[in-house]
Amino acid sequence: MTQTPLLSVRDLRVEFPTRRGILKAIDGISFDLKEGEVLGVVGESGAGKSITGTAVIGLLEPPGRIAGGEVLLKGERIDNLSQQAMRKIRGKRIGMIFQDPLTSLNPLFTVGEQIIETILTHLPVSERQARDRAVALLEEVGIPAAADRLNAYPHQFSGGMRQRVVIALALCAEPELVIADEPTTALDVSVQAQIIRLIQRVCRDHGTAVMLITHDMGVIAETADRVAVMYSGRIAEIGPVRNVIKAPRHPYTVGLMGAIPSLTGDHDRLTQIPGSMPRLDSIPQGCAFNPRCSLVMDKCYRDRPDLVQAGESRAACWKVSETEEAAGR
Repeated sequence: MTQTPLLSVRDLRVEFPTRRGILKAIDGISFDLKEGEVLGVVGESGAGKSITGTAVIGLLEPPGRIAGGEVLLKGERIDNLSQQAMRKIRGKRIGMIFQDPLTSLNPLFTVGEQIIETILTHLPVSERQARDRAVALLEEVGIPAAADRLNAYPHQFSGGMRQRVVIALALCAEPELVIADEPTTALDVSVQAQIIRLIQRVCRDHGTAVMLITHDMGVIAETADRVAVMYSGRIAEIGPVRNVIKAPRHPYTVGLMGAIPSLTGDHDRLTQIPGSMPRLDSIPQGCAFNPRCSLVMDKCYRDRPDLVQAGESRAACWKVSETEEAAGR
């Protein structure tokens, strides 16, 4: 019997109504996330990575709206819940780590007050037990003198320490899933590696699944089990991280991997993807990547490709479809 995925996104579409018409930010994406799995979501700015995360957790900024599809948590739909019902799921079943720690932390309250309140809201424990759990969590994420720092305000922590507090806050109610949206972007390089290792270790110890949103393929390579490469609101390629990195199938993924410097110095020049991501109001017909693709065919200008099996991965590319058909797969 097939196990029900922890998170299942089916044909999700997100729109933003504007005076000039409706802009499609997410255009029919589907993926699953298993319990305890780390799924990396990668792509350029504007690809739709963060909007996917906020749509899953029900935090889309108006006038953004889910225009179609389903989001299921252990087989139960959550995209059509009321705000009150969704608030019970956020924190308790789904935790969130934002790019800017101050988005999650209220500057008027101590970090201890905020963590303890979240624990008391979602778990059946006493105030003393909640305080002990808060101290234990801060110690687990590497905050020194945790019992004393419980009484400190967010501004009294460095950027890296604030992000550690946010990780503790995201995990304090023992969620099944954590959505981490660019959790290291605002941090120094040395601190970035510490935070990534921390998320990896803490979530593994707690058995928590992670949806890791980033533009950094290096972070994905170190952390994720599978990776979804997004482009213009769609998934261009998805598969096991080793396959996607070692043998990318979509031309966009090939370009992303070619743009990463090699430590061995095997390449004289890095691959450059010409042009830039199209704006939401000017996404071309057919494959959205066609203006930047070196393998473009007539069909790419007319018809939009769906994800097809390509080895262990799936890629949305007409060239891949032809190759797989020729191989008789």
